[in-house]
Amino acid sequence: MYRIHSGHWGAFEARVEDGNVVEVRPLADDPNPTPILGGVVEATHHDCRIRRPAVRQGWLERRDRKRGGDPFVEVPWDEALDLVAEELRRIKDTHGNEAIFAGSYGWSSAGRFHHAKTQLQRFMNCYGGFTAGKHSYSLAAGLAILPHIVGDCRPLHHPTSWQSIVTHTDMIVAFGGLGTKNTQMEPGGTANHSTLSWYEKIAQRGVRVVSITPIRHDTSDVLNAEWLALRPNTDVALMMALAHTLVSENLHDRDFLARYTSGSERFLEYLMGKHDGRPKSAAWAAPICQIPETTIVTLARSMAAGRTMITTSYSLQRGDHGEQTFWMTMVLACLLGQVGLPGGGFGFGYGSMHGQGNPVPENKATPSFTAGQNPTGSFIPVARITDLLENPGGRYEFDGETRTYPETKMIYWCGGNPFHHHQDLNRFLDAWRKPDTVVVNEPWWTPTAKLADIVLPATTTLERNDIGSSSRDRYIMAMKQIVPPQFEARNDFDIFSGLAERLGIFDQFTEGRDEQTWLRFLYQQARDRHPENTALMPEFDTFWKVGKFEFGEPVEPRVVYRDFRDDPIENPLATESGKFEIYSEKIAGFGYDDCSGHPVWHEPVEWLGGESAGTWPLHLISNQPQHRLHSQMDFAGPSLRSKVHGHEPIVLSPADAAARDVREGDLVRVYNGRGETLCVAQLSDGVRDGVAQISTGAWFDPEDWRAAGALERHGNPNVLTLDKGTSKLGQGSIAHTTLVDVERHTGNATEPEPYGVPELRSISD
Repeated sequence: MYRIHSGHWGAFEARVEDGNVVEVRPLADDPNPTPILGGVVEATHHDCRIRRPAVRQGWLERRDRKRGGDPFVEVPWDEALDLVAEELRRIKDTHGNEAIFAGSYGWSSAGRFHHAKTQLQRFMNCYGGFTAGKHSYSLAAGLAILPHIVGDCRPLHHPTSWQSIVTHTDMIVAFGGLGTKNTQMEPGGTANHSTLSWYEKIAQRGVRVVSITPIRHDTSDVLNAEWLALRPNTDVALMMALAHTLVSENLHDRDFLARYTSGSERFLEYLMGKHDGRPKSAAWAAPICQIPETTIVTLARSMAAGRTMITTSYSLQRGDHGEQTFWMTMVLACLLGQVGLPGGGFGFGYGSMHGQGNPVPENKATPSFTAGQNPTGSFIPVARITDLLENPGGRYEFDGETRTYPETKMIYWCGGNPFHHHQDLNRFLDAWRKPDTVVVNEPWWTPTAKLADIVLPATTTLERNDIGSSSRDRYIMAMKQIVPPQFEARNDFDIFSGLAERLGIFDQFTEGRDEQTWLRFLYQQARDRHPENTALMPEFDTFWKVGKFEFGEPVEPRVVYRDFRDDPIENPLATESGKFEIYSEKIAGFGYDDCSGHPVWHEPVEWLGGESAGTWPLHLISNQPQHRLHSQMDFAGPSLRSKVHGHEPIVLSPADAAARDVREGDLVRVYNGRGETLCVAQLSDGVRDGVAQISTGAWFDPEDWRAAGALERHGNPNVLTLDKGTSKLGQGSIAHTTLVDVERHTGNATEPEPYGVPELRSISD
């Protein structure tokens, strides 16, 4: 018998025999299910599951901080919870709540109730607060800049729908591409992977697609796109050259600029080189981007000749000065004057996740579990955790504020793997050893779990009941428990309930509800949120029995900023001027040298046009993987099969490989001044010369956990990436601003062991 469930990678049915999951299959009406589902069975029962609570021996005996390589002592649950509660109480009483960093981050569950980060932060808020991480690694620069320049995040979270694009768009200009690998996923899950079918409709209608990216396969072959393989991190220069052509040839919309934007005159002075003597023309941009001048001019003219949608991927704002990519996208669209028109304007993240462009009713009900308010108000920009740990009391700039890093005595992490998503992991590893205590809730022995002091075994999604839903998807899914908790695993709600009982906040944390009562409450809360949903959605018992509910596709396509275009007086933007801010007085007032009052071309700190390219001549692109979600299920299914002798592939152009005497299948060392990792070479003419591509998500696996900068054997690109903020405004990750070199590996070719279990001892030992 099959039972319905759902994950970020889609809804599915699972079959159990003798207490074990033996099969999962996608729902029959999913047109393009992801192969990643094939790893669910193996992951649920994998040998690297954490079976019992475990405490690092050095911490248990001496409270040392020598995390990495230590044995763990397995202890009973009561003892483990007592240890955690005692440490929370000690740190709160001695150092205050700000000394607890609970900025846990990750796609832990598609379920809205058993969402690890929310559970953790709700618990911490009940206990007096904590230090949090603000924004996300995916979008930190974009989330910082957009409220200043467009007033909200509509073009980021809910851009113009595919319905409108398929019907009205003549040309799509895709900075960063339009792929399908990322559309396998949606936070909250989906029952219908529809992005590819929209791409097919776009192709059938003959919409012209121009893909601007160093990697051809960033855009689906279905779209028959033209590929402009620009030099990495130079998109802003190209956008400016397109803008310069529009203005110099009088192809821009002066009326739109006058009515709907603020400060265009100041930007145009910069664009035309009035003060610095450098017009940002196609001739200026061509050597920067390595795109021919005539190609740039012709593209600009084509964009002005019909209805054009400009889309910029999430990835582009994860580079040095990443805020400028989103700002300049908006400016370029405003110059064309098509914002708010069907099929025109701009949007962010098409192809970056399944839900982008998905047609969903405006008032779609989405159950949500709240963490409440953090009493301390303490936070850091999410990607600045190493700075936090290294520099307590240090001052830094962020979005108009001068802030101070609190001293961190405890890290509590669950639902994520920072030794996957953070940058410069060797530096991060040293900083991770500074707090007194690290506690991790986790189903598997991830690198983060191996580097903890107290590890509490958590359930996987198949071992609990939940509700899956996304605001960008038309479905609400019943996530029915498939198997009992494996070994001694407990769900995060039960773990935090146990801690809350010890700390005197049980009633506040649970509100007197258990799992099933919470699910009923959250569903009914969503159902009551809009009057039309109360009549439309079934009662909870009916929903749970059927297993899913689908909202209808809206008849009217979504067009971002249509209301503002129709009446900018009645529907102003939530910016300082009420308009699109091509020049922002507020940002200018911050006085930042790396993010001024209008878009500016800044040379990245590392790029192929700079001095450092003489030492490190390859630009590393560490994009999202095809075969897993971030680092989830790296040890199972398609992800495991994609590796070669356990190593992650690195993709090089044939010319770059030949210059290094590297052949297909060779084991290679990828290195720079921050670290080194081993990969297996794959050659492709779909990667521009001067570029190397390694997908993120390979579990961190150094040869020696305690040696600074030890060789990482598995192919984790974040031992190489630069840990610096995008700018003082957003302080986001710049993982895509990284230079490296590659050589054939001539040393020990021992296969990595990323999924091994640390030495485990019983308390009697």
